[in-house]
Amino acid sequence: MHPMLNIAVRAARNAGQVVVKAFSQPENIEAIQKGSNDFVTNVDREAEAAIIHTIKKSYPEHSIIAEESGEIAGTNPDYQWIIDPLDGTTNLVKGIPHFAVSIALRVKGKTEQAVVYDPIRDELFTSTRGNGAQLNGYRIRVGKAREMAGTVLATGFPYKQKHHIAPYLKMFQSMFIECADIRRSGSVALDLAYVAAGRIDGFWEIGLKPWETAAGELLAKEAGAIMTDFVGGHNYENSGNTVVANPRVLKEMLAKIRDELPESLAK
Repeated sequence: MHPMLNIAVRAARNAGQVVVKAFSQPENIEAIQKGSNDFVTNVDREAEAAIIHTIKKSYPEHSIIAEESGEIAGTNPDYQWIIDPLDGTTNLVKGIPHFAVSIALRVKGKTEQAVVYDPIRDELFTSTRGNGAQLNGYRIRVGKAREMAGTVLATGFPYKQKHHIAPYLKMFQSMFIECADIRRSGSVALDLAYVAAGRIDGFWEIGLKPWETAAGELLAKEAGAIMTDFVGGHNYENSGNTVVANPRVLKEMLAKIRDELPESLAK
């Protein structure tokens, strides 16, 4: 294992211990609203602190972008860690055991290391650029579906951007008619990891943030998936409008999305 991936794994497991302990003691979870339909808990902050401490202990010169703490500058800006300490906060608050720790490392703008850790199931998804993707040390690959018919897709509702609900529902309907079924789990990081593992065949969502997708993107790509924006381009990090699947399923998903795509989302 690459030494920097090893540190990412250590940080993810340390954060996972914080999250699992909190999940077993729901009376100690304190949630506050930080935006429209957007919550943060003391658990997010404690898990993030554990990750930052672990990274800074080994690489004090590296910079960090974390969901709750924002940007933490380092003396070597070529190395940038992107952290989502608890992807699936609402699930945690509601007692739903489906959430993950997401950590990625970018070197000169390219994501080189990725970890998505599900502490409830003790499932560790890891990837180093050019070396494939693994689940608990075993190689994983994207699903082999040759068309959308018969696939199981995943999505996320635009709950922070409800003004997009009309075009989103049209996309949903178009996809649902064609595929076998659709899941909505509440954790983007795990959705992307599940695409990488072939558990689901494709995923799309409006308005995602870089810390939600940075690690999952590398996992999915190293497992054989393609990630694009809603018009098949590479602007998904800026727009947050994201589609990921194997090449054949992606082509059909993009066609369905384009048929319902308003100008406001065509980027």
